[in-house]
Amino acid sequence: MAGGMDLGGGKGKKSLDVAINLTPFIDLMAVTISFLIMTAVWTQIGRLQVAQAGGPATEEEQKQEEQTKTVLLTLFVTPTELKLVADQSDYPAIEAKRGANGKLDLAPLLLRFKEIKSTFPDQSAITLQTDDKVRYEDLVRIIDQCIGAGLPQVSVSAIVGV
Repeated sequence: MAGGMDLGGGKGKKSLDVAINLTPFIDLMAVTISFLIMTAVWTQIGRLQVAQAGGPATEEEQKQEEQTKTVLLTLFVTPTELKLVADQSDYPAIEAKRGANGKLDLAPLLLRFKEIKSTFPDQSAITLQTDDKVRYEDLVRIIDQCIGAGLPQVSVSAIVGV
């Protein structure tokens, strides 16, 4: 058997047949699959439903807009102020004040949203144009306020001009 492999057939030699224990491998796969399923659920929970502004509207959406009384509602968000524009009418800018806890005070914005909803009850869309320096936490809180005020169709884009 010069240079060959010993297959264990001779006298006094061990056989190379080995039984592999699959139980630890199955345990590892069960834990891995459970972990992957849980992380997939967590990523769905943390997701915000927003659309990008400026997308083409379908014919059906255009017909619905013609039937209901709505305006093009835009909220300009900068680190220093919040400015709401409804079509061509500007509302006074709201100063971005922070409370004792460091969070942005959104009560004046909520009052402004209620005023808009009383004027345009069919309004459901708003576009947020944000500055790059706006904190993500503030943006998420503003989106939550929009949805809570009855404006569930929130679009987010970069600020174009004030």
